[in-house]
Amino acid sequence: MLLQPNTLPIALTLSIILPLTAQADVFADRLGQTDLYNATIEHAPSDGVVKLYGAGGPHTAFRQVADVWEEMTGNTVEVVAGSEADWTADAQADADILWGTAEQAMTAFLLTYPAFDHHEVEPIYLRPAVIAVKAGNPMGIESFEDLLADGLTIIVTEGAGVYNTSGTGVWEDVAGRLGNLNDISQFRSNIVAYALGSGASYQQFVDQDADAWITWPNWPITKDDLEMVKMSDERVIYRDVSVVISPNADPEAQQFLDFLITDEAQEIMATEGWQR
Repeated sequence: MLLQPNTLPIALTLSIILPLTAQADVFADRLGQTDLYNATIEHAPSDGVVKLYGAGGPHTAFRQVADVWEEMTGNTVEVVAGSEADWTADAQADADILWGTAEQAMTAFLLTYPAFDHHEVEPIYLRPAVIAVKAGNPMGIESFEDLLADGLTIIVTEGAGVYNTSGTGVWEDVAGRLGNLNDISQFRSNIVAYALGSGASYQQFVDQDADAWITWPNWPITKDDLEMVKMSDERVIYRDVSVVISPNADPEAQQFLDFLITDEAQEIMATEGWQR
């Protein structure tokens, strides 16, 4: 006689549930298991030079702060930014500091750099998502709602689960901010490119002669062919930039991080949209 589902023996029920529990997947289980991690590289950053690695974006403001600090102290700072694949081997060898352009981005980075302790990650600045438009704003875009018009062309930065970028999920967060599914649907219908990384997004914006790009303030601030449109308080979302220092870092690395959040440094960072 067949048993009804609600009469399954307890032992059989447990045999179904327990294997699923054992398959839990957490950050600690994935350390050093990325395609970029190289177990043969020795992490030895103590070399008298403070070296920071991370994705493009904060690096231009970091460089300005570093210039001031170098002048004050006589110490040397190297700021290396761009696609992780380009600098990962060097960072695994000699990074004093890593920065992440969003919390999910920092977590993804740290899977490749197990020498760094995720408990030591420190968020240091925030910036709001903004709309980048062509210089002169020829489409007259004044708000997010303007991006829902038929025929508008939009670029979004989206990691799509295969690329570590601060833009992952940002457009959806903004479009869904008011709980209106139609906003997401209409916005999505206007997207002409999902670019992997902000640099790729900027290139797509130019190549496709697009009308708008959901991005961060530093891009329209530092590009002559872009203009920034801010979002309303009810729409805007924020992502942080965080830093983590190697336990083997040069002593000067912590001194630089301390300077990076001083009032003087905050004034410099604010020129590219970073705030505390």
